[in-house]
Amino acid sequence: MNDRQKNTVERLSEVDIDALPEDGGERFNRLIFEKSPYLLQHAENPIAWYSWGDRAFAAAREEDRPIFLSIGYSTCHWCHVMEQESFEDRKVADILNRSFVAIKVDREERPDIDGTYMAVCQMMTGSGGWPLNLILAPDKKPFFAATYIPRESRGEMVGLCDLLRKVAELWQTERSRLLQTGEEVGRALRAVEQSEPGSSGLDPSVLEKAFSQYLATFDRQHAGFATPKFPSAHNLSLLLRFWQRTGQHQARQMALRTLQNVRLGGIYDQIGYGVHRYAVDAAWRIPHFEKMLYDQALATLAYLDAWQVTADSLYAQTACEILEYVLRDLGHPEGGFYCGEDADSEGAEGTFYLWRPEEIHDILGREAATVFCRSYGITPEGNFEGKSVPFLEEDIDSLARRTKVEPGELSALLADSRRRLFQTREKRPRPHRDDKIITSWNGLAIAALARAGAVLERDSFIGKAEEAAEFILDRLRDRNGRLLRRFRRDEAAVFGFHEDYAFFIWGLIELYQARFSTRHLQLALDLARQVEELFSDEDGGYFDTGADAETVLVRGRSLQDGALPSAASVTALNLLRLGALTGETDHEKRAEKLLGRCLGQVERYPSAFGQFLMAVDYALGPRSEVVIATSSREHLPGEMLAPLRSRFLPRNVTLVRRPDDEELPRLAPVVRGKEPPAEGAMAYLCHGRSCREPVTDPRDLEALLDEISATPERE
Repeated sequence: MNDRQKNTVERLSEVDIDALPEDGGERFNRLIFEKSPYLLQHAENPIAWYSWGDRAFAAAREEDRPIFLSIGYSTCHWCHVMEQESFEDRKVADILNRSFVAIKVDREERPDIDGTYMAVCQMMTGSGGWPLNLILAPDKKPFFAATYIPRESRGEMVGLCDLLRKVAELWQTERSRLLQTGEEVGRALRAVEQSEPGSSGLDPSVLEKAFSQYLATFDRQHAGFATPKFPSAHNLSLLLRFWQRTGQHQARQMALRTLQNVRLGGIYDQIGYGVHRYAVDAAWRIPHFEKMLYDQALATLAYLDAWQVTADSLYAQTACEILEYVLRDLGHPEGGFYCGEDADSEGAEGTFYLWRPEEIHDILGREAATVFCRSYGITPEGNFEGKSVPFLEEDIDSLARRTKVEPGELSALLADSRRRLFQTREKRPRPHRDDKIITSWNGLAIAALARAGAVLERDSFIGKAEEAAEFILDRLRDRNGRLLRRFRRDEAAVFGFHEDYAFFIWGLIELYQARFSTRHLQLALDLARQVEELFSDEDGGYFDTGADAETVLVRGRSLQDGALPSAASVTALNLLRLGALTGETDHEKRAEKLLGRCLGQVERYPSAFGQFLMAVDYALGPRSEVVIATSSREHLPGEMLAPLRSRFLPRNVTLVRRPDDEELPRLAPVVRGKEPPAEGAMAYLCHGRSCREPVTDPRDLEALLDEISATPERE
């Protein structure tokens, strides 16, 4: 789309489609009236696209046509390829406009639609991905599903033109067969919704089984699991918890080696920071270049875990670098965060991130460029289409030893070179940035910023987390306090899904753990009540969509992790933590009922349920709660908090009681009776359902924490 087209689309997108006269039977592309960047990318296609809604399905019924449904997102490389090949093509458009009603969906705005039809695609084809293309009857039941489809048939791969012509013919001649397929798919989807309880209740055996599966699939040469290589940060966080519980050092090594290799590899943006979506090769060197907000948040949380486990500054530095990227390139001026950045720029994948040696020599000069190119694998032949993705073969200390250079000197030289290359790169045409704001992804970013600020003593990170939380509360709630999903260009829309509530509550809990503002705890509890009202069922499970929202074939109950952790698993852990923070056992009972209800599904292949197993780990305990009663009204008891924040205590929560705070004892009865000394602070630690003598000296608290967090020795 050129600049003139973009301006036209942006201008027309301000028009109220409902205020326009009916089209009188003329077919036109209605995406010009949308806010989604993905839908607007398709607004000048010659196809008469509809967005998902009643108008589209009414047209399909009235015109007796099947529906061609295409789902993607604005930073998706193969979505761009299919648009350029097919959706901008007049021949394809003529077939679709003549015989189908065509609907475009932004999967990030409508994860319910995407989740439902992705499950269909996986049932029908055994795989999934984006772009996701389906053909439906007017009642929304699908009878064909595929991912990328070429414009013309080649080899055994049917082309879009041939496919559409054949379906249009079958719609007229063998419709009953197509509809029967749709009915069978609908029944299969409903069957998938049924959960089965675990075989023996909650016990550590499911964690042991998951560890065995991770170990069996671990890449011992390059770390990570399978190829293409996804960071899968929540799985790494689970492995560190498993090590802490069992002393199984291989779990620790798998997590730490993977995090190290991600940081050194081309999957990490060595010049501007942040994590790319995944690596296409086993050695982490060649990324799929898009950057997503949720990947940054989850990776940050895993690196913070690793820093607490090891005290190695590499992990703390990486967490800070990732958040630097988020704040610099994804931040909304009012406090929220955008979705992410595309893989493509200047019409090709990765252009923004690639380098040639001669460019680097021109920028840095011969000597500095030679050191940088040798350190970061920049070669004349390149490693990606004749250019190079920067990566490190080894960390700076190892590189300095091998080259017999003082580590501090080498580090300073490379840091200065990186800064100068970054300044040059900023002048290049940037990849497209998807500038909508998604509540759930912002919840993850809030959690990462708040936790990083607390753990690494970076108050500015906590401040940015607070700003983002206020943005969600101010701009992404309706007049009744119900969360909404998406914000863009001063418009909030779409009822929030379970994911939006779960991840935002997570962020609020981390904000409470960072700032100890009773308001954040109150908000988390209020939203947890909404979760029960909107998403829970009578058996202790949770639907993906609210009781007040549209149902697309089924309401859905996502449990398995994908790129994002599952909402139900996050809710389970949220409830356990809220129960520990407040002392109210109802929260814990709901969490344990959910875990027991779903355990049968998880036991079949537990390594696919990392977030769920983190909740299981918490539920199994032993858990600890620390209440710090302080005599100061204005300042947090930093010396008492420091040992809590520097240690890896994944099953601990902390509360701070200030003088005259009457609200906290109401919300959290566990703080009642825990009084501060006349000056300073007193820490009350309870662990495994028993409480220790309170202490006023941080060194005494350190000793207690060392005692309760000791990792079992195990080979």
